[in-house]
Amino acid sequence: MSHILEVSDLEVSFSGDGGKNISVDHISFYVDPGEVVCIVGESGCGKSVTSLSVMGLLGRGGSVTSGSVLFEGKDLLAMTEKELDQIRGDRLTMIFQDPLTSLNPVFTIGNQMTESIRVHMGLGKEEAAARALMLLKKVGLPDAAAVMRRYPHLLSGGMRQRVMIAMALSCSPSLLIADEPTTALDVTIQAQIMELILELKEELGMSVLLITHDMGLVAQMADRVLVMYAGQMIEQAPVLELFDHPAHPYTKALLRSVPGIMDRRDRVLESIEGMVPEQYDMITGCRFADRCPYRRDICSRPQTDTMIMDSHLVRCCRAGEVGNDASK
Repeated sequence: MSHILEVSDLEVSFSGDGGKNISVDHISFYVDPGEVVCIVGESGCGKSVTSLSVMGLLGRGGSVTSGSVLFEGKDLLAMTEKELDQIRGDRLTMIFQDPLTSLNPVFTIGNQMTESIRVHMGLGKEEAAARALMLLKKVGLPDAAAVMRRYPHLLSGGMRQRVMIAMALSCSPSLLIADEPTTALDVTIQAQIMELILELKEELGMSVLLITHDMGLVAQMADRVLVMYAGQMIEQAPVLELFDHPAHPYTKALLRSVPGIMDRRDRVLESIEGMVPEQYDMITGCRFADRCPYRRDICSRPQTDTMIMDSHLVRCCRAGEVGNDASK
């Protein structure tokens, strides 16, 4: 089975007044057809930059300096902007973190919905409007016709997020990238949005690349998990394998900070001391070493990926020594 998305040796850098900094450091991963893959990690680890690199939307100062991004067998990095526009919004779509800033404030929801449908599907104005109306109803908006006539600022956060999902699914994509799609939403709406994405995934047969820092959401959504820290992929595994046998100390620390339904009442959730380093491209050894309770002198040396089980990859020289018990 061929991968629908295959990212190989991707490096992304940003140039500014302070010089050039590497934000994503030679990462590799893949997404298979119909699969939900979650990239998890703290803020500042490079998750969103990775997704924007795939979409070709890095913006000013950002550039991919090495690697390849194959989508349905085609290298997105070798395409012109015009060629990318034929794929983005059609076969490859994205839900951004903040729907209010992602939607155009001077156009109605109907105008923004129908534009992509007409461009990519070649439908007429009335046909595109009918499809947009159908999609808004499908994502659970009760008065879809009224929503079509409104501007983004007149909708609630949950309604705007549903509009973004409808726009992303308007042309039946094969891969949906969702960058923290439930940010700033209350718990009830979060659950509804994620359930909706899973239902539409099954209905359309699409793949999902979910960017998040919520381990509970990962357990609910993922088939496989990619743990990212300081611009590097430090652990990759199927979701049950990762939760049952986490190998990297950072993954263990993330899991220890999450409450569980079977926890004792007296359990105290742990926090990870310190913060993600800012200029982590200058660190030659393990980038988590300063925060790691298992660090040794060997951790100051460059780290390499090790396959500890089938489909379980970890970037830690001491993974075998410290064991796989998340409670340690």
